Amino acid sequence: MRSYLDFEKPVAELEAKVEELRALGENRDAVSITDDISRLEVKAADALKELYAKLTPWQKTLVARHPQRPHFVDYCAGLITEFTPLAGDRKFAEDEAIVGGFGRFRGQPVCVMGQEKGHNTETRIRHNFGMARPEGYRKAVRLMEMADRFGLPVISIVDTAGAYPGIEAEERGQAEAIARSTEMQLSLGVPNVSVVIGEGGSGGAIAIATANKVLMLEHAIYSVISPEGAASILWRDAARAQDAATNMKITAQDLLRLGIIDGIVTEPVGGAHREPQAAIQATGNAIEEALHDLGNMGPAEIRDHRADKFLNIGRKL
Repeated sequence: MRSYLDFEKPVAELEAKVEELRALGENRDAVSITDDISRLEVKAADALKELYAKLTPWQKTLVARHPQRPHFVDYCAGLITEFTPLAGDRKFAEDEAIVGGFGRFRGQPVCVMGQEKGHNTETRIRHNFGMARPEGYRKAVRLMEMADRFGLPVISIVDTAGAYPGIEAEERGQAEAIARSTEMQLSLGVPNVSVVIGEGGSGGAIAIATANKVLMLEHAIYSVISPEGAASILWRDAARAQDAATNMKITAQDLLRLGIIDGIVTEPVGGAHREPQAAIQATGNAIEEALHDLGNMGPAEIRDHRADKFLNIGRKL
């Protein structure tokens, strides 16, 4: 069953009327009902297109968090064949908030990893809502080391509210683990491409998003802190999250203009959750293009390209 956000109520009402007419179709004149349904469907589609053409940063935040939005496991299933997951950091434990392994992306052997939020209560708890502990980032380092050793490109899918902030995570060195993962990405001699598919929250995101090419889905967000967190700090009022979202410049469009990211993947009208397969294939096409652009570079050029990208952030506004 489709889930609607608060600002989508006008579209929800129109689509509900369409479903009501379809249910009545068996007991009414089929021709007239069909005509009414067609008119309402066109009206609903136009309303949806108009609504999503002018989303505010806060509305984009809500779309990025939509529970029916495709997650890492969906992208992995749709884009990676012969996927072999690897578990554990060889130091402490397995962390299912980050899923990773090796497979083939459109015939090319790759290393792929990403945060998985889960689709229902059971999987959300198992994956800790996509909030990784230190062992998750150390597993990511282990995977990247293997990819670098065997000359395999690295694809990372980012979708997290942030790294897990629990006491046990801090005790096991959360900040150090994030730093090591970031350092590993910067030192890779193979191309790496990162895609923010939903939320890109703080160090939990940057730990696997320090890539040669950083892409974002059209309605994804990427920020150092959540709008609610920023509002609580700046104004001591989480209710001002909408103001924070606007001022923080967290949307893909703002970040492309500021040179933080390298490209935007267009989503289907109404967001990736309405047509998941279309969104997944569009993301695959963008990743393929990015890898192709990096394909002729040697290890030293790859490292220099990545370093220059991040050193130039903020210098050309």
